[in-house]
Amino acid sequence: MPDSLLFMQRAIALSIEKMQQGCGGPFGAVIVKDGQVIAEGFNQVTSQNDPTAHAEISAIRQACQQLQTFDLHGCQLYTSCEPCPMCLSAICWARIDQVFYANTREDAARIGFDDAFFYQQVCAPIEQRTIPFTQIGRDQALNAFAQWQEKDDKVNY
Repeated sequence: MPDSLLFMQRAIALSIEKMQQGCGGPFGAVIVKDGQVIAEGFNQVTSQNDPTAHAEISAIRQACQQLQTFDLHGCQLYTSCEPCPMCLSAICWARIDQVFYANTREDAARIGFDDAFFYQQVCAPIEQRTIPFTQIGRDQALNAFAQWQEKDDKVNY
């Protein structure tokens, strides 16, 4: 059996195992580098009272700690379900090379995990979002950006 199927089977097994243990929803993820699993994650939203504790986010956090970097170039993510917009953003920020997924967002919606609202909100102009966004303090905040530009020891990401 190809390694990619074994990695996906592990992500799916995590989704079932941790869901049955009461950790959260049925989602699991593994991150692979150079053919080796370097991190595993599973949904912990309800057990940790953390809406950001999705399987992919948990795996990314663990991989970054394991590799002591915020840049996961050279890594692949195997996830039991197509990532939500939050996880997709984290995948992009982490610079993961490739994502393999099993269930689709439509499959997730059928069991109560419907991300359509979030996809719509991300694409909506700021003035049309459901949660009101009000800009204040920009002049002071621009000072922080100016200081960042001048900082000699900054680490770009």
